[in-house]
Amino acid sequence: MAESDDVSLVVSSQPPEKEEQGGGECGGGGEGGEGGEDGGLTDAQREVLDRCLQALRQAQNDSHTLAALLLITRLCPASQLDKATLRRIFEAVGLNLPARLLVTAIRGNETSGLPPQELLSLGTALLAALSTDPDMACHPQLLTTIPVLLGLLSNNPLNQQKQEAQDPTQDLETGPDSKVQSAESSNAEGDLSNEAKSGGEGKTTKPNGDDGSVANKVSTSQEALPSSKLDEAIAADCYQILTAVCALPRGPDQLLSRGGVPALCQAVQQNQTFSHEKGLPLLGCLVAGRTKDRVWSKHSAELLTLLVKLSKDFSQAKDQTKMDMCAQLVQFLPPAGVAVESKELKEVVASVWEVLRPMLQAKLTPSQIGPILVLSACLLDLYGWEFVGTPKFCCLLVNRACVEVRMGLEEPPGNELSSELQHTLTGCYRIMEAAIEQACCVGMSQTAPPQSSIPSISLQQSRQVLGVLEEAFAALMYHLQQVDQSRYGDPFIFATFRSLCSWLAEETSCLKEEVTGLLPFLIAYSRSHLQGESPEHGLSDWMSEMSVREETGAWTGKEALRYLLPALCHLSAEEEPRKVLLTLDTPALLVDFLSQCWTSLKGKGGVSSARDPSMETACSALLNFTVTEPERVRKDPCFRTLEALLSEALPVLVHKPRLLVLAANYCTLGLMIGRLKSAPTGSVEAGQRRFFSSALRFLRGALDSGSSPGPVRVSLGWAESWEEAAELWRLSLQALGGCVRAQPWIGSLVREEGWLKHTLAMLSQCSALPEQHTQGALEEALCAMADQCPVCKVEIGDAMRNEKGALISLRKLKKSVGVK
Repeated sequence: MAESDDVSLVVSSQPPEKEEQGGGECGGGGEGGEGGEDGGLTDAQREVLDRCLQALRQAQNDSHTLAALLLITRLCPASQLDKATLRRIFEAVGLNLPARLLVTAIRGNETSGLPPQELLSLGTALLAALSTDPDMACHPQLLTTIPVLLGLLSNNPLNQQKQEAQDPTQDLETGPDSKVQSAESSNAEGDLSNEAKSGGEGKTTKPNGDDGSVANKVSTSQEALPSSKLDEAIAADCYQILTAVCALPRGPDQLLSRGGVPALCQAVQQNQTFSHEKGLPLLGCLVAGRTKDRVWSKHSAELLTLLVKLSKDFSQAKDQTKMDMCAQLVQFLPPAGVAVESKELKEVVASVWEVLRPMLQAKLTPSQIGPILVLSACLLDLYGWEFVGTPKFCCLLVNRACVEVRMGLEEPPGNELSSELQHTLTGCYRIMEAAIEQACCVGMSQTAPPQSSIPSISLQQSRQVLGVLEEAFAALMYHLQQVDQSRYGDPFIFATFRSLCSWLAEETSCLKEEVTGLLPFLIAYSRSHLQGESPEHGLSDWMSEMSVREETGAWTGKEALRYLLPALCHLSAEEEPRKVLLTLDTPALLVDFLSQCWTSLKGKGGVSSARDPSMETACSALLNFTVTEPERVRKDPCFRTLEALLSEALPVLVHKPRLLVLAANYCTLGLMIGRLKSAPTGSVEAGQRRFFSSALRFLRGALDSGSSPGPVRVSLGWAESWEEAAELWRLSLQALGGCVRAQPWIGSLVREEGWLKHTLAMLSQCSALPEQHTQGALEEALCAMADQCPVCKVEIGDAMRNEKGALISLRKLKKSVGVK
């Protein structure tokens, strides 16, 4: 008994200094040494350590344990302890004791014999030292202390009731790895006071009115602690523990699920101890990267309030602080699409642009301009050019981004780009991408410019922007020319490839020779990723860290071809680049892409699947090859593979209204290939018959004459997509005529499927067709049927002789069937 009292007296009369306990080192994120046995301890320290560890194992109460621990923390700083030694301490003490130290301190029970500040100091120092070992940092017992630590840092103990409904140490009984359930959980329900008085021989009891909940344990913390602000050393240890947890593979999820975001936001708002120095960086780790969308959807109010505060701090900061805050603000901006209509967010963005304008107009070093351009890119992601400023400033912003790209990428081959430069260049890419569409489309549209466009930019300014963009993208092409296959998995190469593709999607007339020369790399790179030959681990994380968003989901890199497809659509229509693309076996690459996409679409059930414009673009590029390279189509085996795919897919797609445009592409592509084939010598393949039957049913459903005379109308099923599908429908009809001429058996199928009967009835009933192009396409198909199928010719002639409806105006068809 006397020994217990002596320990209490020692603790009270000699307050432990954090440097001696190791809390200072732990708070700074130091790790235990691993160079040898017991780290860097002397022989004397090792001897004392062994005796203390033996005392810990034989301790009969908390007082004995505390005495041994205090000796260890005084004589052996955590920075000198290796993982094995920390584990020996952990096995001797467990994590239940540090947790109870925190609970006792928060209760402020005077009978413990220990001041609350000292209990907190020792408890957090122990946890901080143990957390330097990742295996201990992820231990369930340590994780249960997170809500208490967050409560201490935010100085809002009542908030603990929302974050954790029970005593954190009671969770030990449910922890999968707990080995102290029976012996320690009863003590965990109380504090250290009773055991301190009894020497540990009696069981602890709860004070009157205490239900054991965290709310009761922390409700008196304001009175218990001498100051509303936490001691710096204790706060540093708390942040050390939370930072160690955050560094674990699932660390951010552990903090998020225990209320990390609202607690840290409150700490910053109330300017608590180290909240800006340590709290903001920790919070930045939680709200950036892959978790950004999830966190903003759950805590948008708290994060927006914090963002408003940070933007005000940014506006009032001095020069160097302003520079430093640019990178910080990037972390706390919401993802594009979240709270777009928020008035507060718009005000924040506008105020930040106000600060950035003079900064961008000043003379800056490369290290200074990088964070500014990255922040500018993130603001553009949110609201486009709406709040950027005058057209002159918008042009300046684009120019500065282009200059940085040229300076960064036009280095001699072999020079490795630093991670900071890669981050800057990735931000510049997004500024350039935001400017591309606007610069390319000025003067082409008479409608009002969209909200995201550069306001009132003149034609001259647009040409200047196009000029600097051209120079910057020339630098991108130069850089990619130096890339060999070993670097295909580099995320920065992917970002550079993606940015170049955005330019090529809008502008292929410039730098034509350079673009054609780069095609071998572009195709090889796309093929490597599509076929899974390039390592892509960490690509999504890297893009998230660079604040680059992907609208269709996570970054995979496997679908790099998607970004190149619009450019391939343009380039395959031009003779010189098309010849290069053929030597690179590009049609086979496109067929492989469609096959993979179709397999994925089937796996999703098709009905609920969202439309994939990339599949339609791939069809357009293949259509260009089909129209311009008939001999290649006849000989290349990949087109037989494509026919098989279309025969399987079209019968399914005709029943999917949401995928009507894709079905129109498949139908057109299959018919354009069919017109190049000769008639089969034997029976018709089942797949071919299935495709043409589906195509005829699909084409028949586009127009509807209705029940009363009048102009023919687009059917309800096609009306929503008619603007995109009309040209494909007309092209399909022309190709159908070619198929009938090349393969006469299709004429019989036209009758069997009811297409001819339906079309003649519609033309007889309606007074006119929608436009001349539609009439021409229908007439061409009917003329082919009349020429190749005698029975069709008779049926068409009979309908023509009745001289009803729109049939009267089809003069070419009259001549084909011999009707005057």
